[in-house]
Amino acid sequence: MLKPFGQPGQTTSNAMGNLCAPELELDCQLACAGHVHTCKYPMYLVKVSDFLLMSGTPQPNHVLAERGLLHKWQPGMFTIFVSHQWLGAGHPDETGRQLEVLREAVRRLINGKLQVEVDVTSATPLSRLTPFNSNRKVSRRTRQQIASGFMFLDWWAIPQITARQHGVNETETRSEAALAVQSIPAYVEAADLFLALVPELVHASTGLPCDYASWLSRGWCRAELWCRLLSNKRETSVVVIHSSQEAEIMFPLDWQRNLIADGCFTVEGDRSTVVKLGEVAMASKLQCLREKGPLSHYRFHMAQQPKLLGREREHFNEEAFLQFFNFSSIEDALTDQSGVNGLFCAVLSGNVAMIRLLAENKADVNRGLPDLSELGFYETQTMLMAAAKSHQDPSVLSALIECKAEVSARSRSGVTASFLARSAGQVHALVNARADLAEMNALNGAAGRANTETVKAILDLKIHPEFQRNGKYGTLHSIALWGRGNPDAISNARLLLSHRADANRVARPNYEILLDCAVCSASADIWGLENSSSITRVWASLPGLSVLGAAALTGSSSLVRLLVESKAQVSANDRGDLPHELAAACGHTHLLPLLETWQV
Repeated sequence: MLKPFGQPGQTTSNAMGNLCAPELELDCQLACAGHVHTCKYPMYLVKVSDFLLMSGTPQPNHVLAERGLLHKWQPGMFTIFVSHQWLGAGHPDETGRQLEVLREAVRRLINGKLQVEVDVTSATPLSRLTPFNSNRKVSRRTRQQIASGFMFLDWWAIPQITARQHGVNETETRSEAALAVQSIPAYVEAADLFLALVPELVHASTGLPCDYASWLSRGWCRAELWCRLLSNKRETSVVVIHSSQEAEIMFPLDWQRNLIADGCFTVEGDRSTVVKLGEVAMASKLQCLREKGPLSHYRFHMAQQPKLLGREREHFNEEAFLQFFNFSSIEDALTDQSGVNGLFCAVLSGNVAMIRLLAENKADVNRGLPDLSELGFYETQTMLMAAAKSHQDPSVLSALIECKAEVSARSRSGVTASFLARSAGQVHALVNARADLAEMNALNGAAGRANTETVKAILDLKIHPEFQRNGKYGTLHSIALWGRGNPDAISNARLLLSHRADANRVARPNYEILLDCAVCSASADIWGLENSSSITRVWASLPGLSVLGAAALTGSSSLVRLLVESKAQVSANDRGDLPHELAAACGHTHLLPLLETWQV
């Protein structure tokens, strides 16, 4: 039996790090000693100050080396790792537009104009009601570290055989490039700040949009992401750069949904390599959590490990379950106060037998979860909600319901398990338990976060997309505002429009959040919408916001075009902001040629 470690309330390693604190102050120390990944080739960096002076098409490794702009990583260097999707087969950014977004975002981070916040879903009521609270800005110390720091980008740092040099031994270059690629996990581990650069741009070869959802789908991008999340550093947050005006902390359920094992690889043979990297990183992370805590995070990652790495889950018996999750007895599993008790472990690991056994021993299946917002689970949500949003098999939901879990229970924010359903099987399990998916607004929840099969399963129940005309926003708003990382977002929108979703619906927030909207609107009036945080922009803009306006806020050209096809009309929200003005305020300049052609 593993012995208890850390303290139940101790937090020494955190998937969102200190970015949930009032002020972003990066803690660059290791929670556990030693490095996990082998560095087979030096990590070459560019000074942030030099990067800010560059322009146009980014130059490759050998050009920067000739100009003396590459610096070999040394301990003590404040290092920024930039993860991005290439916009062409032979060059990552031929036009330089992707790096221009990064350059302006970094400038704004340094001068304090760009705020880094939790995503809109994770924002608390307090954070919405203090929309320009200076205590939530990036700290002065961190801004100074960025300004004097160094930056890693693969195109600069790795020798490229596609960028031909006269007289260079191509075999040697290929060998160095291979070693550098193999060292990427070590480079991630060395970084103090991890940026996901995901502005919407068009791929030169395919003509398809490259954005947050496509970045999340790429196998090597996921490898970089998970090497960051499973790092033994105390600060493992991921900052997502959507535009030069918008940066936020990655929504926890986005990284939990995008697993190491099922990413998209150009070379299929890379999949097994990346999974092995994940295995090494996960083993080290678990060892660190065993030694330092917190116990809640150790149990969470133990439960998630098989799914993350594409393994079959083991359905332990009682003795093996208790040992695996470090419980001394059934009583300990029932009364544990770490935040992830026995029942939560059983739910996260999909162990139906243990759910039933714990319920037989008086586990409260309707007890609200503790606050684990850094993992995407919020206070007052229930075990049934946790099972739904963590994509558990329908049998897990059915077992909880058999054990008297309330299908109609609501969290403090009004969310239900039906709203969080993430598969057609989950929908059927809830319907079999006589959940009223129409009244529980399940379609709004599925539209933004679930796949098209789930949305279809709800529509098959004869629930109309506009059933709740008095709801605060419609299903298409959900896709625009909450579906940024969902690869099925446009497919969901097409399906809903084919079922007569209203492309011209406007949002009408209820009284519970009107105060939030009013305070944010007042702040935007003072400081300007373009100088406001993402949270402020969304809540200020929501009253009277059209679906087209919502798509402009989040920068989705695919959704904008689909709405054009569906005869969406241009209309201003209650503040008087037109869609092209919202796009400009958020830095989504790629939408302006399309939006400015319309008239009110």
